Amino acid sequence: MSRAFTREDDSEGAIADFGERPVSPHRNLVTRKGLAMIEETLAGLRKDLAHAEAESDRSRIAALSRDLRYWTARRENAELAEPDPGSTVVRFGMTVAIEGEDGKRRSWKIVGEDEADAASGSISHVSPMAQALFGRSSGDVVSVSGKEWEIVDLQAG
Repeated sequence: MSRAFTREDDSEGAIADFGERPVSPHRNLVTRKGLAMIEETLAGLRKDLAHAEAESDRSRIAALSRDLRYWTARRENAELAEPDPGSTVVRFGMTVAIEGEDGKRRSWKIVGEDEADAASGSISHVSPMAQALFGRSSGDVVSVSGKEWEIVDLQAG
């Protein structure tokens, strides 16, 4: 009988399989702040990886290496995009104030996928709201998820 069929499971030395972080198929548009965030993340990961390697922490090395591959890919395909300060239509990087049918105002800055944080007022350029807003001007009405929103103000940067 083959030794492979009689050997005990050697999972003690195994490293967890973290899998790769999926990279978005969309263009990686970034603001200056988003590009800086990627650079800071890469620097932090390199530092953390060096510490993990010094401590021979195989599991942490695997996780950090995976994250480093992801952020390196994001940096390599990052496209810095800045709106024209005189633009009168919604573009990437702009802050757009909208008013809903209920009279409530919301303000969204349209940013890259990795820097989007709706709780902080920024949305990804691939989100349904951003897609509906692109190319529109102040006074235009857009419909998202069955609700109508009027664009009331645009600000570059």
